[in-house]
Amino acid sequence: MSIATALWAPDKRQDWLVITLVGVGHAGSHFSHLLLPLMFPIFTEVFGLGYAQLGLCVTTFFVVSGIGQAMSGFLVDRVGAIWVLLCSLICLVLGCLVASFADGLSGLVAAAFLLGLGNCSFHPIDFSILNQKVSSHRIGYAYSAHGLCGNLGWAVAPVFMLTIAQTFGWRWSYLAAGLVFGLLLVLLWTYRTELVTPRSSHHDSNDVQGFEFMMHPTVWWCFAFFVFSTVTLSVVQSFGVSILQRMHEVSLWAANASLTGYMVCAAAGMLLGGIVSTRYASQSDRVVASCMFVGALLIALCASGWLGAMGSMLALASTGFAIGIGGPSRDLLIRGATPKGSTGRVYGLVYSGLDVGFAVAPVAFGLLMDRGLYAMTLLLAACTLLLSIGFALAVGHFSRLKANAVG
Repeated sequence: MSIATALWAPDKRQDWLVITLVGVGHAGSHFSHLLLPLMFPIFTEVFGLGYAQLGLCVTTFFVVSGIGQAMSGFLVDRVGAIWVLLCSLICLVLGCLVASFADGLSGLVAAAFLLGLGNCSFHPIDFSILNQKVSSHRIGYAYSAHGLCGNLGWAVAPVFMLTIAQTFGWRWSYLAAGLVFGLLLVLLWTYRTELVTPRSSHHDSNDVQGFEFMMHPTVWWCFAFFVFSTVTLSVVQSFGVSILQRMHEVSLWAANASLTGYMVCAAAGMLLGGIVSTRYASQSDRVVASCMFVGALLIALCASGWLGAMGSMLALASTGFAIGIGGPSRDLLIRGATPKGSTGRVYGLVYSGLDVGFAVAPVAFGLLMDRGLYAMTLLLAACTLLLSIGFALAVGHFSRLKANAVG
């Protein structure tokens, strides 16, 4: 099927409505990731807290989100995605309200708990809806839009929160964020009938029941892929600016511009990745492997120092483009490895690898940073990305073997 046909088939309106609604929800999920970290400099002054204490908020968020993500997939399969989605948004609203009234570390940790609980179920929700409601010939574009909206959520959060905090005060920024999630709740409630997914049936002998999906090795390979690839992303997001400053003595503004460039290039890559994933749907694993290899190579070149300051900043930004292209194909790869009737459970478990990677990387690689091993930090980040390639290729290989056996 041609790209034009895929985009403009008669059922396009229904598909794009679903894609838009899910994408807006995903933007809200990524928006919630940064709500507390953005205010850490303010909290150190207002509450007299150290960064180690504030780090407990991040740990709480990702631990709750990681455990909740793995568990919420079961709930999505059992009761349907839309109802879990609405409950998640309520948790995000409550988390913002608690943050706005916090008077110390305990209040911030409570807010982190609620925000992590609200964030945890978005991936199993989103992919359950997309996989069941969007036409198969348009699913690559759906994954592309999904990833792009997530990046936009990250991009909007600093501007939104810091602008309101500087104008009206930090407590008002959380009240405003709560209002945003409240409006999103109203929007998705209004269109809830468009997002209803069938519940898994215990009477269908072809569906994978209970924990049986965990017996499939491809599910765990997908999980491992996410852990290792997210470690690399976390290193770039957490330490990229500091590494560029230490290795090349660039200004804080220039280093931050490079990180912004990474996110913008990643978003652009996802747009192109939607087309790539549609044209090469049967070779998703190879597309992912190629993109990850290019990304790892660029990061390794940054670690070498051979490119100089400007070259390293451009290479780091280009890494986002390479990895972004592979995003939709990655999601398509997981779709092909998902046993029938277990979409929510599989995506919940697999995407909890994101939370594991985000939780582990800052601590593990922070030890290298504390010792001044900046180049080694980047080089090991490139190596972890290379490790993820092996898991992606393994998933693709065994998915093809299974498809051939069925055929």
